[in-house]
Amino acid sequence: MDNDFFAPPPFKAEEALVQLRRALRDQRGLTERGNTWSFEGQEVLQLSVVEDRIDAKLARKPARSPDWDLRPCRAAVDVRKLQDELKRRLAQWADE
Repeated sequence: MDNDFFAPPPFKAEEALVQLRRALRDQRGLTERGNTWSFEGQEVLQLSVVEDRIDAKLARKPARSPDWDLRPCRAAVDVRKLQDELKRRLAQWADE
């Protein structure tokens, strides 16, 4: 019996990055500049593709020199978690 029957499809980082960027454009308050995203003029997200994953640097708070949380996305579920966390932080930052 083949144990890979329920295995998820292989993660394609380049395609996932295109879809992620499209979803981020729909977020209110975010501005895209290359592979970085800004909120109220402050960088809050940096995206890059390294080998077979997306490396995302997510700011803890918007600032000129923010503290970054590194989030490697190796599967579609990781990309979704990144989107959810960014939405949560955007709502929090908008309330401040």
